[in-house]
Amino acid sequence: MDYMKLAVDATIEGMDKKYGGPFGATIVRGDEVIAAVSNTMMKDTDPSAHAEMVAIRVACEKLETMDLSDCVIYATCEPCPMCMGAIIWAGVKEVHYCSTREDAAEHGFSDMHLREYLKGEDDSVVQMIKVDDREDCDHLWAHFEKVNGSAE
Repeated sequence: MDYMKLAVDATIEGMDKKYGGPFGATIVRGDEVIAAVSNTMMKDTDPSAHAEMVAIRVACEKLETMDLSDCVIYATCEPCPMCMGAIIWAGVKEVHYCSTREDAAEHGFSDMHLREYLKGEDDSVVQMIKVDDREDCDHLWAHFEKVNGSAE
C-alpha cells in the first residue's frame, strides 16, 4: 500500500473542505493504517492542528495509548519543530517525508523562526520569564506522585 498517497489524498480532501493547508500525514503500525489525515488548522482554529499532530491524536485515541513506538509516520512535508516534539514524545522512531522545510518556506509556510529559536540563534521570538517562589507550583510534583505513584 502507498502510505504517502493516503497522506496526499487526505491533504487534498482537507484542502477541498477548507480544513487546512497542503499538509497530510499517515500513521501505520505494521501493515495497518491507523490514521490518514490532513491538517485541520483552519477547521479547528487551532495553530497546533498540523497533520502530524492530528494523526498522533487520532492514533493515540484509536490505539488507547500514548506510545506509538511501533508506528511509522508518512508526512507530505518535513515535520516542523512542534510536530517533531510530539513525534519524539510519542516514541515514533521513523518518519518518511517528501517536501522539505525549504519547499514549505518557498510557499509561505516557513518555520525557520522556530528552528532558529530552538537552536539558540534568535531569542527575539518569545520572551521567556522564569517565575520563582511559587510553592503552589512546586507542590504539583508531589501531588502527581501521590496520585500516580513515583515518576518513572
